[in-house]
Amino acid sequence: MYSLKVSFATARRILTQLRHDPRTVALIFVVPCVLLGLLRWLYEDNMVVFNQIAPALLGIFPFVIMFIVTSITTLRERTSGTMERLMTTPMPKFSLVLGYMLAFGLLAIIQALLAGSLLLFGLGLDVQGSPVFLLVMALADSLLGTALGIFVSAFARTEFQAVQFMPALIFPQVLIGGLLLPLDQMPHVLEIAAYCLPLTYAIDALNEVVKFEGVTAHGWRDLIVVLTFMIGAVILASLTLRRRTK
Repeated sequence: MYSLKVSFATARRILTQLRHDPRTVALIFVVPCVLLGLLRWLYEDNMVVFNQIAPALLGIFPFVIMFIVTSITTLRERTSGTMERLMTTPMPKFSLVLGYMLAFGLLAIIQALLAGSLLLFGLGLDVQGSPVFLLVMALADSLLGTALGIFVSAFARTEFQAVQFMPALIFPQVLIGGLLLPLDQMPHVLEIAAYCLPLTYAIDALNEVVKFEGVTAHGWRDLIVVLTFMIGAVILASLTLRRRTK
C-alpha cells in the first residue's frame, strides 16, 4: 500500500543530507547556468546560432546533471546500507521511490527556474512562443533525468558503474535527438530510433518555442511524451528496487 507519509519523510531526509553537500548543490544549480553563460559568450557575435542551439541545451544540461546526481546519490544510499535497512520494513517500494522523486524533483524545479530565467532574461534568448512553456519543458527534462537516474541505479554496484550508463543512455539521445542534425535529414533507421527516445521530443518542443508563437500541437505532444517516459521510469524503478543489495 502506498504511504504519502513515507514519501515525504524520505524526501526530507535526502534534502537534509544534500544541504550539507555544497559541491552537489553547486553541480545542480550553478553548473547549468555557467554552461549556458559560456555558450552565450561563445556566440557573442552570432545570436542566430545561439538562438538555434541554446533552447535544446537548456533541456540537455539539466537532464544530464540530474541523471548523474540522482543515480550516484541513490546508489550511495544502497551501498551504504541505508536503503537496505529501510527495505527491511514493510515500507512500499513505490513510496520510497516517490520520496526520491519528490526530493530531487524540488531541486529540479529550482534548477529549471534558475537556468531558464537566466537564458530568457540574462542571456537574451529570443523566444517567439511562451516563455512559461519553455520553463515547463526544462523542468520536465530535469524530472526525466531524475527518474532515469533512479532507475539505472538499481543496475549499478559502484558509482563508476552508474556513470558508465551515460554513454549507453544519454550520449545516443544527444547525438540523434535533433540537436546536431534535423531528424528528417538523418538516415531512416536513425530517425526511427530517435523517435523512440524521450530527449528527441524534449529538444523538438524547446526548438518550437523559439520558432512559433504560442504552444503548438507538437509542443503539447512532446511534453506528454516526456512526462510519460518519466512516469514509466518511476514505475520501473519501483519494480526493480531490490529488498536486499547483493
